[in-house]
Amino acid sequence: MSRRGVLAGAASLAGAGVAMSAGVSPAAADSRGAHRDAVVFRDVRPLGAAKPVDLTVVDGRITSDRAPRGAKVIDGGGRIALPSLVDAHIHPDKTTWGGAWVSRKPADTIEELAQQDAELFRSQRRPVAERAYALMSHAVTRGTRAMRAHADIAPAYGLASVEGVGQARERLKHALDVQIVAFPQHGVIRTPGTAELLKEAARGGLVDMVGGLDPISFDHAMDEQLDLLFGLADQYGVGVDIHLHDRGETGLTVLRAIIDRTRALSLKGKVTVSHVFCLPGLSAAELARTAADLSELDIALTTVAPSASLVLPIERLREHGVRVGLGSDGVRDSWSPFGNADMFHRTHLLGWVTDVRLDKELNACYEAGAHGGSDVMRLPRADLSPGSPADFVLLRAECLPQVVVDMPARDMVVHGGRVVARDGRLV
Repeated sequence: MSRRGVLAGAASLAGAGVAMSAGVSPAAADSRGAHRDAVVFRDVRPLGAAKPVDLTVVDGRITSDRAPRGAKVIDGGGRIALPSLVDAHIHPDKTTWGGAWVSRKPADTIEELAQQDAELFRSQRRPVAERAYALMSHAVTRGTRAMRAHADIAPAYGLASVEGVGQARERLKHALDVQIVAFPQHGVIRTPGTAELLKEAARGGLVDMVGGLDPISFDHAMDEQLDLLFGLADQYGVGVDIHLHDRGETGLTVLRAIIDRTRALSLKGKVTVSHVFCLPGLSAAELARTAADLSELDIALTTVAPSASLVLPIERLREHGVRVGLGSDGVRDSWSPFGNADMFHRTHLLGWVTDVRLDKELNACYEAGAHGGSDVMRLPRADLSPGSPADFVLLRAECLPQVVVDMPARDMVVHGGRVVARDGRLV
């Protein structure tokens, strides 16, 4: 890809509207009196603005009103305030985060890796809930406000992974918004008993979405897999998020089938396709035709920016109105020793693999991490504008492009107007 490839021309975060008030203090409260949950973050620079201001939050929302009397005051010390990030694709149930080192074994296929997942699951002394919480809480301290968590569901696990991630979500509900996907890593059709578990999870309200995996190349049963998943979505009101790694015509065949089923069942806005390695290699005309269909049915996409050849062309898709999120994928699991659930690092990787160099391109990388995932998860954007969620990070840096490059420490993480992490630790 060229330097000005996938992200050139993206809207800069620096152009977002910001609610601010210079020199506001509790003594300058309006006549309505004290509010039960009001905070003033004093001396901060929203989106890297040159002049520090006071950022006022009431009931978890940014406001342009004057600070209510008695509002709590937190000193920002001249730090930049940036929107918190959203991890649109992560597997917290698989992680070994915070535990003993695991030496990986050779594996060449998804089937072999899935078998190693099960072996690792059986060998872990810490339950899924504990391991997932360790990783998810770490993500919070690094500035993540929300995540879509894929949790394995198969006879090898029963509902343990789904339930474990659900328990971690409950513990972190004050600091992190989480959607859970029941992910059939071992296949939907090729592994007997998985379909029944998917149905149980959807029917019981344990998950927000049901997932799928390469219906042709892995499950060898495209129609059967997709009919089952879309049938569950239609019957139980859950969403669909399908892993699609297949490239070329095989991947496009699956994508067209997903488009057709979304249209037939009127599931507009409830379907996501993850990875979608068949899209980056398309010609401009082919991509435009496919993006038009995705936009018409509001089918969202996610990428983890794995390489220059496989990262989705985010800006070109956004030009067609397609929602595209950025995610971490697996973190320190049986598949790989790498990963850190730090979405600042992921925006850095996005810039790295797409070879960007201009400030506006670096800003666009951050926007993909901050707002792309919000769009995919149907969350309001935390863009520091009046009325937006007070989900932001305070850190020391000169400007936003530098943040993408340097990934400075997150000194303070705010969720819903409340400080949930300081200096890398949960509050």
